[in-house]
Amino acid sequence: MTENNLCHSYNQRVEDLIVYENRIINDFYYVLKLFSPQGLPEINPGNFVNVLVEESSSTFLRRPISIYQVDIASNTLDLLIQIVGAGTKKLSEKKKGDIVNLIYPLGQAYNFNSEVKSALLIGGGVGIAPLLFLAKVLKDNAINVETLFGGRSQKNIIEVEKFQKYGKVHISTEDGSLGEKGFLTLNSVISEIKRFDKIYVCGPDPMMKSVARIAKSNAIECEVSLENLMACGIGACLCCIEDTTTGNRCACTDGPVFNINELKWN
Repeated sequence: MTENNLCHSYNQRVEDLIVYENRIINDFYYVLKLFSPQGLPEINPGNFVNVLVEESSSTFLRRPISIYQVDIASNTLDLLIQIVGAGTKKLSEKKKGDIVNLIYPLGQAYNFNSEVKSALLIGGGVGIAPLLFLAKVLKDNAINVETLFGGRSQKNIIEVEKFQKYGKVHISTEDGSLGEKGFLTLNSVISEIKRFDKIYVCGPDPMMKSVARIAKSNAIECEVSLENLMACGIGACLCCIEDTTTGNRCACTDGPVFNINELKWN
């Protein structure tokens, strides 16, 4: 079994990137496409950036944001962002040609090995952000990909067509406005969970913990991307500590991606 080297790299940089496009999806979500004049470093699915928000007087810390897509040919990367506060609101106002300062790439990435033939990607809300790049990499490695989206309503189900390029998409909304009604853990694809060799998850903690229990009970390997508060991104501030089987670990450097067997989740 050969483990694919989607791992933490030590090529982080602090860099001013140029806004190439700000694509508004709806009132809640937008995508910033950023251009690197220096050329992008190696980036893997699950890596994230820490964004400086200078225009907001109430935003003192950088904002950790998952890398959504990467295009090495054009030296651009995309950030899928949900507006949740002053910082992300200010970023949503960026225009083409504006500068955004990043520390990147940060964190441990998702992994796969030669035994993975079929994978289920599960994203709740903006938790789909690190999964699109992952879907591409898995597909490029001849791994069958299916994706399960979950959200409160159809307003929280976005970019479906982009994921459909890589495989079948399943949808659940709590109000039944799109796809199956109910939590995504009740989606009909979950009843077929043993079709998959591995599960990759990102989203709210309660959802990820529910998926982790399902994966464990079916003896399926599962990795989750934690959404702990990650202020510094380099393990210095210790505000993102996660209790694991090997002790307290920083989600920003030892994660955000963890195998569920490493986490002390009930």
